[in-house]
Amino acid sequence: LMKMKTIRVGIMPMEQYKKRTMNIAKGLYKPKKDEPKVWFESVKSMAQILSNENQDLLQVILDNHPKSLKELEELTGRAKSNLSRTLKTLERYGIVELHKEKNSLVPEVKATQFKVEFGFEAA
Repeated sequence: LMKMKTIRVGIMPMEQYKKRTMNIAKGLYKPKKDEPKVWFESVKSMAQILSNENQDLLQVILDNHPKSLKELEELTGRAKSNLSRTLKTLERYGIVELHKEKNSLVPEVKATQFKVEFGFEAA
């Protein structure tokens, strides 16, 4: 049984995120080890990625270990193009990994637990 990973998720407005990224690049800021690796622009954008529909999809992958998107399409009744787009988005956030096996894309769930961190910048 594989141990499921908890990912730390941060929420930060785009402007603030850009400033943070620049400061890291300039060496003015060093991210702490326990800081989120995945950032969303808003609670709303996080809710879209971790929607009930996507959570259901992750559960189907966990329960059935589909060997291809075709198989996943049959399990979910969702169109392959729709699944592919959703999985690529989830992959961008480190929630899913897509492996090429034979001529198929095999989805693997990387994270099942999410710790969300966000706050407000004091003026």
